[in-house]
Amino acid sequence: MPPRSANASRKTGETDISVSVQVDGSGKSDISTGVGFFDHMLDQLSRHSLIDMTVKAKGDLHIDDHHTVEDTGIALGQALAKALGERRGIMRYASVDLAMDETLTRAAIDVSGRPFLVWNVAFSSPKIGTFDTELVREFFQALAQNAGITLHVANHYGANNHHIAETCFKAVARALRFALESDPRQPDTVPSTKGSLKG
Repeated sequence: MPPRSANASRKTGETDISVSVQVDGSGKSDISTGVGFFDHMLDQLSRHSLIDMTVKAKGDLHIDDHHTVEDTGIALGQALAKALGERRGIMRYASVDLAMDETLTRAAIDVSGRPFLVWNVAFSSPKIGTFDTELVREFFQALAQNAGITLHVANHYGANNHHIAETCFKAVARALRFALESDPRQPDTVPSTKGSLKG
C-alpha cells in the first residue's frame, strides 16, 4: 500500500486551520486549537488510531468553541479523505466496544465514501469544565461528513461526562485503526462490489 498522507486547510472569517495526517503512523500528534479539552480528545484520537496528526487552529474563541471544533472536524475529515484516495485494499468495516472505568461506548465504522452519522450519546451536563458537551457530536458530524465515512457511536452507559466523551474519541480511533488497515487477502482491491468507495 502506498504512503497515505495528506494536508488540508480551512480559512474563514471565523477560523484558520491547518491539518496534516499520516494514516500509517504511530499515533504521534502535535495539536494546538486553543481549546484544552478538545486538544486532549484529539491527542486520544491520534494515539489510539495510530494516525499521526498535526492540527493547528486559530478561531473566534472569544465567542465560543463551536466554530473551532466544527471546522477542525471539517479539515481533519478532508485530510483523511485525501490520504485514503480510492480506499483500495482497506478492511473498510470495524466495530469496537471500548470501556473506561464505569463507561462503555461502541463505535462502528464503514469507510464507504457515503457520509452518515448516527449518534446515540447523552451527557448529563452541558459542560465538561468550560467545554460544551454538544460539541462532541458536532466534531464527529463534521469528521464523518468530510471524510466520507458512515459512523455510528452509541454510549451504552456511563456516569462521568469526561469518561463518556473520551470513550467516544477512543472508540472511534480504534475503529478507524482497524477499518483503515490493509486487508492481506485483497491488498489491491477496492472492497466493494461496485468497484468504488467514492459514494
